Amino acid sequence: MSETPPVVVRRSRIQGRGVFATRDIAKGERIIEYVGRRISAAEADALCDDENMRRHHTFLFSVDDDIVIDATSDACPAKYINHSCEPNCESVVVRRRVYIDALRNIAEGDELFYDYWYVTDDDYTLDDLQRIYPCRCKAPSCRGTLARPPQPKRKTARAR
Repeated sequence: MSETPPVVVRRSRIQGRGVFATRDIAKGERIIEYVGRRISAAEADALCDDENMRRHHTFLFSVDDDIVIDATSDACPAKYINHSCEPNCESVVVRRRVYIDALRNIAEGDELFYDYWYVTDDDYTLDDLQRIYPCRCKAPSCRGTLARPPQPKRKTARAR
């Protein structure tokens, strides 16, 4: 992306800093790329101890099972896009690059959000996820966590 993204970083009512539209953004528009240092999934895991962190706060974005983008030290405005359970944007991975696209029309001045949809260990309960990854979006459909809710255990058929 060679042109300047139509966003600015400033204080958010949701969490810390947020990203806001500096002009109207059309549904389907590619807004910004999430950039940073590319590290392995193992390196990313070593950076975070979810159970012992006072507050889960990272600038890591999983591209696939092998690659994670670490935007901690990069001047990447996309790293400040906050989570919402009712997002106006989505993350799109194209050839191992991560972009943020508009899910609907976004008015100038609106904050951008996408659903982080963290994938965690299957052992975590919804209470665990709400404690470790609490959501502050206040959307009517808020699930209380940035993570994907626990998936019901699949019953396997038994031979008789």
